[in-house]
Amino acid sequence: MNRHQHPLVCGVDEAGRGPLAGPVCAAAVILDPQRPIPGLKDSKKLSAANRVRLADEIRRHALAWSVAWASVAEIDQLNILNASLLAMQRAVEALSVPPSLVLVDGNRCPPLAMPARAIVRGDDLEPAISAASILAKTERDKEMRRLADIYPQYGFERHAGYPTPDHLAALARHGPCPCHRLTFQPVQQYCVKNE
Repeated sequence: MNRHQHPLVCGVDEAGRGPLAGPVCAAAVILDPQRPIPGLKDSKKLSAANRVRLADEIRRHALAWSVAWASVAEIDQLNILNASLLAMQRAVEALSVPPSLVLVDGNRCPPLAMPARAIVRGDDLEPAISAASILAKTERDKEMRRLADIYPQYGFERHAGYPTPDHLAALARHGPCPCHRLTFQPVQQYCVKNE
């Protein structure tokens, strides 16, 4: 059977809604039914090494994949939910092959030109969403390591911008940097302290 006789189902997920710093990343993946990838699951349930290995397999074996971003400025302007939906929309629109159906992790779908369905805990239930979760997480981790080189005092390579005690202590000591989300409460608190 020709692979294009299968409906082209795209999975979409994001990484980086909870951190105090860095952009939010979304990925869209259309898996090839002829080339299944064993071991796909929610990226949070995988070791970093397994995520990197699977991300490489996804890039090599998927029919199509893309990664897209919403910036810190967009997060502050739109709020994190709308910025996440924007990144997801960008990821789907950047696919080299248009999907016939989009499955989105969570309870909201971005505005899209094709049918879409939101699935709560979809990153555990749908392999295409698991694949998108893995790509989004590995790409965002890579970006946070890059930002750690620019702003080494915050330890982004360790906590990826999440509000760990280590990160909050660095914020209290140094105040926010340009990649902090100024509309997020803990960051606002340290803006006031450092004015």
